[in-house]
Amino acid sequence: MSCDERDKNAAEDFIRYPRLIVEVLSPTTAAFDRGEKFADYRACESLQEYVLINQSRVGVECFRRNAEGLWVLHPYSPGEEVELASVNFKCAIEAIYEDV
Repeated sequence: MSCDERDKNAAEDFIRYPRLIVEVLSPTTAAFDRGEKFADYRACESLQEYVLINQSRVGVECFRRNAEGLWVLHPYSPGEEVELASVNFKCAIEAIYEDV
């Protein structure tokens, strides 16, 4: 699902103008998700947040583009509230890992 009107009118099976991308890290893909994939995503002008959810321990990393266009890391640990500013969403980190 996309919040961008340009995606809603497109007849394609993918989103061209994402505001938020969330990845669940696995041991085999973590390096790629943090490296080359994130480098490609940073070229997407509509992207405001890139979120990495750790699969092996409770931890969320949110990379958020600031007003100067720089990517700033916002790490979240157990007991904290995760904020996804691009979609106006907040929840306890434990809710993300519920039933896992």
